[in-house]
Amino acid sequence: MTHVRFCEFLSKRSAPFVIVLGANEIASAVAARLTREGYRVVLSHDPYPPVIRRGMSFHDALFQDRAEVDGIQGYRGETALDIVRVLTATGVVAVTSLQLTDLLALRTPDVLIDARMQKNRMTTNLRKIANLAIGLGPHFAAGLNCDVAIETHPEHAGELVESGETRPNDHVPRYLGGVGRGRFVYSARDGVWRTPLDVGARIFKDYLLGLLDGHRVLSPMDGFLRGIARDGVVVPQNVKLVEVDPRGRASTWTGTDEYGRAIADAAYRVIAKAARARHWTRPVTVSYH
Repeated sequence: MTHVRFCEFLSKRSAPFVIVLGANEIASAVAARLTREGYRVVLSHDPYPPVIRRGMSFHDALFQDRAEVDGIQGYRGETALDIVRVLTATGVVAVTSLQLTDLLALRTPDVLIDARMQKNRMTTNLRKIANLAIGLGPHFAAGLNCDVAIETHPEHAGELVESGETRPNDHVPRYLGGVGRGRFVYSARDGVWRTPLDVGARIFKDYLLGLLDGHRVLSPMDGFLRGIARDGVVVPQNVKLVEVDPRGRASTWTGTDEYGRAIADAAYRVIAKAARARHWTRPVTVSYH
């Protein structure tokens, strides 16, 4: 059975293979949408910055925890065999700590998407690695380090950039319940993060959220935890550590939101257009209930 699965995965009849860099909520929204359309998707986790919106992502599959986004299941794959086993099932995403160079040995991807959202780090040139390279967010330039870029700026989320650069990061968080930057807690130092809390927990202003390098981290307001870095992760200085949803009963911390879906829809449109032009194997669209 294993040999048959490998042969099917490597054959020209196989659905297009997509590698998504990142396991955050944006990467996961893209992966969920493409999986629903029949593509085979693997997420390559990047530890910087740490994933905080874990209820909206496949990140926790890396730790064998349940990870589901909009009805799509995420499963850990730490070897080539694991990944193939996951991707030959229906309606699932593979999540791995293997990096791009490791995954390229498995099979040349039809599509490579950088969804790491690394706003302050140098962007890798993705072109020529796959048939189609898509960059999400700041520092991408179509025709320079990717084939097509997609805006992630809140006011322009999902806009396609087929020539030139995406908008730079303005360091202004989206408003949620009338609160912008104030609903986040940023790491004041490097260190190991320890917390007993998980996403969805009800917390209050000045509530002890955890310890970073032994220093107390307190909640900035009342609300529910929309995001919190996983216990035990190593956190660099000045990254988002916690997000509080101040909307009371309207608070949400699972599944995709409108912002993530706009970006995911844009990625699908780009890929579908390329698939038609290049006559890739047409994936079978699957309905989930």
